[in-house]
Amino acid sequence: METKNRSLLFDGLVIGVEQMDVLIGEQGWHTYQIVRHPGGAAVLPLHDDGCITLIRQLRPALGDFLMEIPAGRLSKGEDPKLCAARELMEETGLKGTLTPLGILHPSPGVFDEVIHLYLATGLSQGEAAPEAYEEISCIKIPLVEAVAMAAEGKITDGKTIAALLRAQRHLS
Repeated sequence: METKNRSLLFDGLVIGVEQMDVLIGEQGWHTYQIVRHPGGAAVLPLHDDGCITLIRQLRPALGDFLMEIPAGRLSKGEDPKLCAARELMEETGLKGTLTPLGILHPSPGVFDEVIHLYLATGLSQGEAAPEAYEEISCIKIPLVEAVAMAAEGKITDGKTIAALLRAQRHLS
């Protein structure tokens, strides 16, 4: 990909916004603005009884609470698997064996963010310790019920939907 005129328009706490011109074949040069994000890791905790733990978390961008799998932003150079394990413990108090479920590009037309998805099994319960600014509660429901909720549009978070579908396929 050939680019020119790259400039950083915004450098924030979590994201940056870069503008650049990109050569698109015979169509010529076109200006793009890309949100730069460090990426994240997310984990679907599956209990031995076939239930999963989701979190109900306030999402200020939407002005509402969403049901999601535990997830968090990667620190610079951080191993995504370690990030997933940390977020699982912080948000739910759970520990387990992590199996990769692939990656997700949540909005590739605008964001460069990559989310690494994991399935956690062999779970043991510890003490949750969410960040002081997070308002989180845990919900334990059967995996099949959560998949149905995603299909019906009751679970709308993309990483959660992707992890549910991939876990379902992985387990069958």
